[in-house]
Amino acid sequence: MSWLVVLLILYVIWDVNYFIRCVFTVFAGRLFQRKRKVTDTTTIYGLCTSQDVDIFIRHMNNARYLRELDFARFHFYALTGLYERIRERRGGAVQGASSVRYRRTIPIFHPYKIQTKLVWWDDKAIYLEQQFVTLSDGFVRAVAMSKQNITNCNVLEVLKTYPETAQRPEKPEELKLWLDAIELSSQKLRKDK
Repeated sequence: MSWLVVLLILYVIWDVNYFIRCVFTVFAGRLFQRKRKVTDTTTIYGLCTSQDVDIFIRHMNNARYLRELDFARFHFYALTGLYERIRERRGGAVQGASSVRYRRTIPIFHPYKIQTKLVWWDDKAIYLEQQFVTLSDGFVRAVAMSKQNITNCNVLEVLKTYPETAQRPEKPEELKLWLDAIELSSQKLRKDK
C-alpha cells in the first residue's frame, strides 16, 4: 500500500503522462516506422482530448500546442537519427526560440497531425517548421518555427554526415525576418544590462 501512495505522490508531483508519451513517441517511431532522411517531413498524430482543452472545454489550449511540438521534435530526432549523431559528438539540443502562429482552433475530440520539417541550419542551430493539420479537413491550424540550439558541436559538421544535406537550402524569407526580430530583441536586452 505504501508503494501505491508513493506512486500517487510521484504522479502528482511529476507530469508522468509527459514522460510516458515521450518514451512512447520515440520507441513507437523507431519500432514501427522506417528511418527518414533528415530533409524529409516526419508526421505524428494526436487527438485533442479533455486534458488538452482550455477553460471553456471547446478547443486546444495554447500551451498544449507547445507540448505537442516537443513530441513531434523528439519523433523527428528519432526517425532521422539526428540526435544520435549529435550525442556521438557529445553535443545536445535545446530549444533556443519558438514562434507559433495560430490560424484556427483545434476543437475537442478532433484528430490532427503534426508535420515536422528541417528548413535550414547554420553552424549552431537547426530550424524546424511544424504544422498542425486537422485530419477532417486538411486545414493547417497552426504553424510553428523552432530554433533548436545544438550545443558542444558544429551543426555543419554533423549534417555533413547526411548525403542529402550536401547543398544547404536557401534561408526562407519568413525565417530571415523571424531571426532578425530575435536579434533585435537580444540587442535590446543587452542594452538593458
